[in-house]
Amino acid sequence: MTSKERVEAVFDGRAPDRVPVGHIAFSSKVASAILGRTAYVGGGINQWREADALWKGPDAHAEFVERTFRDAVDIALATGCDLVRPYYWRDARKPAQRIDEFTFRYQGGDGSWEVKRLDVETELYNVVDGSVGAEPTLEDLEREVERQEERAETYQPPDGLFAEERRAVELLGETHAIRCRGPWTAIPVGSVAWMQATALRPDLVARLLDTQVAESIKHIDAVTALGGVLLFGGGDMASDHGPMYSPRVFHELLLPRLRTVSDYCHRLGARHLFGTDGNVWPVAPDLYGASGIDGHYEVDRRAGMGLVKIHASYPQITLIGNISSFTLHTGTPDDVRAETRACIEEAKATNKVVAGCSNIVICETPMANVDAMLETIAAYR
Repeated sequence: MTSKERVEAVFDGRAPDRVPVGHIAFSSKVASAILGRTAYVGGGINQWREADALWKGPDAHAEFVERTFRDAVDIALATGCDLVRPYYWRDARKPAQRIDEFTFRYQGGDGSWEVKRLDVETELYNVVDGSVGAEPTLEDLEREVERQEERAETYQPPDGLFAEERRAVELLGETHAIRCRGPWTAIPVGSVAWMQATALRPDLVARLLDTQVAESIKHIDAVTALGGVLLFGGGDMASDHGPMYSPRVFHELLLPRLRTVSDYCHRLGARHLFGTDGNVWPVAPDLYGASGIDGHYEVDRRAGMGLVKIHASYPQITLIGNISSFTLHTGTPDDVRAETRACIEEAKATNKVVAGCSNIVICETPMANVDAMLETIAAYR
């Protein structure tokens, strides 16, 4: 089988010739060690690189865009991925001020501002100062929803939004499965105000999610027109201890919107995938069943989301990941080999798994552990 056929097989529930592989993401440091050159991938460090390029001018930014696409594809191919991620984290805002080599100030059109600084050791690019004050009130949230609704009425995806998907489909679409963006349906779990709104003003949360669905449908139209089939959406909503909001909130607010997105994807011949790590067992009947999603990525073994256990109740769902980035970071090579082999064996037992690291391979990960994972996959898949 080709890589593309291998991934298609597991989505269809057919036995592939070998377990398909798709790692969620690599830090720049780890990818650089594998490729033997500085790799423009990763999280915060890639956002800082884009800020640096934007500050230097259009030619530098064009070079950044080309390098980050090339390196995203190259690290996927170098690590044997059948499912290719052609894009990494970006931030296309041009900084208003360069404070020092690793620190930029950004200015918002509404007078807001923030300062972000790169920590080279961790590759994190965090806000270290800014104008953000207290948590917004419910009245603030209502005004935000009104703005989002006005935007959604006339929204069209910006030119070039899916440029990486287009290029990847043209370059590798005949041989490999391509991870594509498109839908995104999530309650902002990082905001205390929005979490309170799930109890006090669920109507506001519903309206916010409706704007996400409206824009997601425009995205689905755009990316499927380019040949995209595997549409990665969702949004973080759980920790090791369970969802960050109640199963009732998921059922009443998120479920009907996910179903709408799934149905729309299916009408266009696309597959809808939902992404979150953590323990999602309390919402599994809705997430894996009633929502109509085709796959779950960032499936978190350490949070109790075992592949065989999930498929015992939900045999139709395709699962992506399940090798823990925590084990890669903190375990021994033998620990990594054992977990990787368990993932591969469980994938063979169900024929519904794309195996790989379930989250980013962080920059502090020992290369001996990365090698142990890649070698074990090659030996047992």
